[in-house]
Amino acid sequence: MSTAILTGPPAPGSSLDGDLRSLGFDVRIASGAEEAGALLAAVPAGERVALVDPRFVGHLHALRLTLTDPRFPAAAAPGALTAQPEARPALARALGTVSAPPGAAGTGTVTDAGVLTDALADALDADGVSVHRPQLGTLVATVPTDAEARHAARVAVDAVDDEAVRLRSAVKAHDGFFTTFFISPYSRYIARWCARRGLTPNQVTTASLLTALIAAGCAATGERGGYIAAGVLLLVSFVLDCTDGQLARYALKYSTMGAWLDATFDRAKEYAFYAGLALGAARDGDDVWALALGAMVLMTCRHVVDFSFNEANHDATANTSPTAALSSKLDSVGWTVWARRMIILPIGERWAMIAVLTAATSPRIVFWALIIGCAFGACYTTAGRVLRSLTRKAKRTDRAAQALADLADSGPLAGLAGRIFGRAGLAMSPAFVLAFVAAGVLISAVLGRPFGDAGTVVAACLYVMFAGAAVARPLKGALDWLVPPLFRAAEYTTVLVLAARSDAPQALPAAFGLVAAVAYHHYDTVYRIRGGTGAPPAWLVRVTGGHEGRTLLVTVLAALLADRGDDFTLALTALAVAVALVVLVESIRFWVSAGAPAVHDEGETA
Repeated sequence: MSTAILTGPPAPGSSLDGDLRSLGFDVRIASGAEEAGALLAAVPAGERVALVDPRFVGHLHALRLTLTDPRFPAAAAPGALTAQPEARPALARALGTVSAPPGAAGTGTVTDAGVLTDALADALDADGVSVHRPQLGTLVATVPTDAEARHAARVAVDAVDDEAVRLRSAVKAHDGFFTTFFISPYSRYIARWCARRGLTPNQVTTASLLTALIAAGCAATGERGGYIAAGVLLLVSFVLDCTDGQLARYALKYSTMGAWLDATFDRAKEYAFYAGLALGAARDGDDVWALALGAMVLMTCRHVVDFSFNEANHDATANTSPTAALSSKLDSVGWTVWARRMIILPIGERWAMIAVLTAATSPRIVFWALIIGCAFGACYTTAGRVLRSLTRKAKRTDRAAQALADLADSGPLAGLAGRIFGRAGLAMSPAFVLAFVAAGVLISAVLGRPFGDAGTVVAACLYVMFAGAAVARPLKGALDWLVPPLFRAAEYTTVLVLAARSDAPQALPAAFGLVAAVAYHHYDTVYRIRGGTGAPPAWLVRVTGGHEGRTLLVTVLAALLADRGDDFTLALTALAVAVALVVLVESIRFWVSAGAPAVHDEGETA
């Protein structure tokens, strides 16, 4: 239970007391600023508090958006102010310094609570507490000063259906074509149905995961009926996947656990379905594990491009370019917006394509369609971002450079190489050039040499050297956001190629598990950075070896076990299990802790 304090008796006929109670507040009434301060001080330190003007007129959803969103330490709208426990000391200080408005009957008497709450919000901002002010749009939130203004406010409230606004705002503002026109028109009503029955976003997210896993199991049967059922269930899973976010926005139920589930389950569902398709194809005598792993590698690298570019430019200054201007101009032409969103094959279009092709064709066709479509989308988005980076003079901040370094996932070997070769002057070359050379040398070796050839180990050592030099200096170059995706491509491709060339029948499934475990670690890093808590602890990167350590280890294992394919498979399996256990335990510990951020994906369509 949270506590709301009305800074005076409610106006006659006002529903404010009932509205606040319906939002879960224990309502108390103060006669002045001094008593309001005393009532606030009496509320337990771990509870949210709110101050509300007794003459407030507005929509219930306006109050809900202002007073109940758990993602912000403080929030305000005209006539209403809330503070979470971390912002309450600043609110107490503000109450002690903000005086009553001019014309008050006595010192500390509240005669215009609207002015008081506005002044308190400004005082919190000045004290370093960021006060969230929700975009209310057509919703009404005001403090009328006389009967005529109150009547006009009530008319404005009656003119807008706040439930319709609430349903519209439950849908992500920027989404793909398929999701916007084929899922959201009805999934929002499913979200409302869930909210009215007390279901939580986490429960819906879990249902989506379970549905996708059942779909993967159906695909693994290798039967046409199983493929059809898998396609249908995959679409149902995606509807639930849209519903959980809409339920979170509709009911404002954001949580740290929900952040973790939302951040990881999409990839878990998709990659589990890839595995199911590969198992089903194997039952029919078609080995497509290489294609399944290739699709996963491509998808993950594409996401790393998105994440790295966004982090590099999150707080960049002078963030303009002719390419960006052209993109903005195209946004003014409606059809181009949808066309550009569709050609990158975002999650809605991608899952629809997978579902239809699974039901109608074969796993091999599904994977080739995925690889071709995602490769085209990756080339399109990467080319545009390279052009933007080259044509604008954006200054990278220290925060951006640190985020890119964290995304690089460099371990102790890269750190040692950076110190050694940095002194030798190698690190004076642009970081993205060094990363490109590192990835090129390694991938060329594993593609051009036989499995187990000692030359791949030499190439991996060169990879460590150049990769360490690439991150020896802050990543502030125009194209340094390419460093993390180049490292991902090198590591994942090395595992894929070596497993494919080992001739061991189960090496590719083992490699699939290893890349999935490492990819989880990299996605986990992304969402921690997005939440403002920084990368995973340094010990985790050291224990898992960093990208360069794992890559070197896999090439050494291939050289040592060149004539024992089954042992190489066992080694990959053991490495996959070890990485998965370490990163999952640390990830679960972090995301269920009180300090984890309530991160929800509002802008990405991938």
